[in-house]
Amino acid sequence: MAITMTPAAAQHIRRSLEGRGRGEGIRLGVRTTGCSGLAYVLEFVDETAAEDKVFENHGVKVIIDPKSLVYLDGTELDFVREGLNEGFKFNNPNVRGECGCGESFNI
Repeated sequence: MAITMTPAAAQHIRRSLEGRGRGEGIRLGVRTTGCSGLAYVLEFVDETAAEDKVFENHGVKVIIDPKSLVYLDGTELDFVREGLNEGFKFNNPNVRGECGCGESFNI
């Protein structure tokens, strides 16, 4: 099982953590919501739990709880700029469908 990130995503997370002044990394997870069932959740992590899985890419840690890992295995986290918009993009090979608004997905 693995989670990866692009250099652009790692750089953005690293800058955010430095600006925040603390944190071990970023937590990637899923929650039940939306019209397709699941949505991605990102949050800063100050302390990992014993059951967390930690993946390090480009010097940045991505922390995932075991329940979310089954939905996220093989995901690549990217940070993209498209025109005036910028944000994280999740390249998740497990996704079978997404809602029309792009806010949720199903596996």
